[in-house]
Amino acid sequence: MTSTSTPLSIDLNADLGEGFGRWRLTDDEQLLSVVTSANVACGFHAGDPVTMRRVCELASARGVRIGAQVSYRDLAGFGRRAMDVPPAELAAEVAYQIGA
Repeated sequence: MTSTSTPLSIDLNADLGEGFGRWRLTDDEQLLSVVTSANVACGFHAGDPVTMRRVCELASARGVRIGAQVSYRDLAGFGRRAMDVPPAELAAEVAYQIGA
């Protein structure tokens, strides 16, 4: 009996763009040299338009797949606090962040 093997593929992912303005919490450029996909912070807990664009451009240039790292509207708590958000509002905020 002969077996055929499928090449193993692993997606190495990281959350990037986790900064705001002049504050950068990760070395996005270095991480983009080793990951195959990146979730980019979409502005509600971290990230701003300049940071999001920079990370997306760097990722694209390296062939790294881009995803959205959405969060509660919680800059002060870095998106880590429990929040009671009505479902319709939460759905709208997630759609907004994905668009960003």
